[in-house]
Amino acid sequence: MILPSRAKAIFLLVLLPLLFGFLTGCSNASASSQDDLKMASMDGMPGDIKSAPSVVRQAYQFAAANPDVLKHIPCYCGCDDIGHTSNYACYISGVNENGQLSYDTHALGCSICVDITQDAMRLLRQGKPVGDIKTYIDQNYSQYGPSNMP
Repeated sequence: MILPSRAKAIFLLVLLPLLFGFLTGCSNASASSQDDLKMASMDGMPGDIKSAPSVVRQAYQFAAANPDVLKHIPCYCGCDDIGHTSNYACYISGVNENGQLSYDTHALGCSICVDITQDAMRLLRQGKPVGDIKTYIDQNYSQYGPSNMP
């Protein structure tokens, strides 16, 4: 069926805003997926973290804002050899008396650390308690090596 040019114009005027609204709605849904988790600002983070891939930046933001979660989650990348005692230590090396964080760059080059954090984030969004998240991490990552939790 060939539409007259006036009908095409009306069709486009109706279709394009609907299509744009649909696409915008889809992009907003994915952007808001982090909004339900506490995330630290990128302000004050070192440049190498700021320039890391988005999944790594998100992991650092989550770690900085959620020590109460990640201090109870182990890592299985072998980082116990460098003194890490939880997944949190893969991102944060210390906190001074003013609450300012010192960042560990280990997770910048370690996909296991980041994958564990991303799994923890996903499970928190699903409403899982920290104990269940730890059990999931233990079951799914122990194949990579020993836990770094004492």
